[in-house]
Amino acid sequence: MFDTPKGKETLADLFAGRSQLIVYHFMFGPDWEEGCKSCSFLSDHSDGSTVHLAHRDVTFVVVSRAPLPKLEAFKKRMGWRFQWVSSYGNDFNFDYHVSFTKDEMAKGKVYYNYGMNEFSTDEAPGLSVFYKNEAGDIFHTYSAYARGLDLLVGTYNYLDLVPKGRDEATLPWSMAWVRHHDKYDDVPKN
Repeated sequence: MFDTPKGKETLADLFAGRSQLIVYHFMFGPDWEEGCKSCSFLSDHSDGSTVHLAHRDVTFVVVSRAPLPKLEAFKKRMGWRFQWVSSYGNDFNFDYHVSFTKDEMAKGKVYYNYGMNEFSTDEAPGLSVFYKNEAGDIFHTYSAYARGLDLLVGTYNYLDLVPKGRDEATLPWSMAWVRHHDKYDDVPKN
């Protein structure tokens, strides 16, 4: 069961009458004050596609473990319109290996991106795709994690076209330059 603005909904409900469902696992833990910067960067690219996806029998939903009031406040701050639901209190994010228990974290490596990896936080990004047949059976058909999500970030696609590319080689980590769109120190002129 997910907490949604419409109340409690099941995974089947999230399909919203369509047969295909894309779930973006957004890093926003129950105790976090705001959502992940990198997930926010990716999410800045989502609103424009949801209407097109809906016309191709696809529902797009974002899921995080933070309680729904935190998600709704952050969504409002960021100006997003996509559907965002809370998996607070259920195992959904753990089942798809994008959230990790304290015991898993204590071992030093967690199962993420199809292997055991060191991970510095108990939340990770990911995307899961589901199909619901006419009988109502739901199938998990695809997942992507880590840099496999770059395809969803239109800004990276543009940067891959320019001479300097992503220009991240000298940074401490690849996305160190990314900020919440309302937290860049200056706003570049168009």
